[in-house]
Amino acid sequence: MAGHQTLDQRRASHAWRVVQQVKDEGRDDARREFKLQAKRLPARVVTAGLGQALAFLEAKDYAPHLRAALTDWIGQQVSAAPGRTGDRLLRRVVEGDSDFLRLATAECLAYLQWVVRFAEAEFRDISDVEEV
Repeated sequence: MAGHQTLDQRRASHAWRVVQQVKDEGRDDARREFKLQAKRLPARVVTAGLGQALAFLEAKDYAPHLRAALTDWIGQQVSAAPGRTGDRLLRRVVEGDSDFLRLATAECLAYLQWVVRFAEAEFRDISDVEEV
């Protein structure tokens, strides 16, 4: 069935599974962090670059599900990804060439559109405003 899906359908399917995994865990703090970081990540990627945006998430230890999802998705879609299967996306970005960075950035931004939409739909009960 996956062979007959468009790339955008495959993005949606993968993003849906990730959001459902976060939802099924049932932890409000994990759902809140996932939603907030997913919504902010595309702007961070555009303004600072993919590597900087991923480094920020790792430095703050934010949204491990989101980082894992991006690593998995880019590993599936960008076959020229440097590093071994399972390596963090940040490592692949740092060790990769400019072609990998360009492809990974474009694919992350396209994939994140689905993640953000599904997170908004599934986590409607969670405010978009970060608690202080």
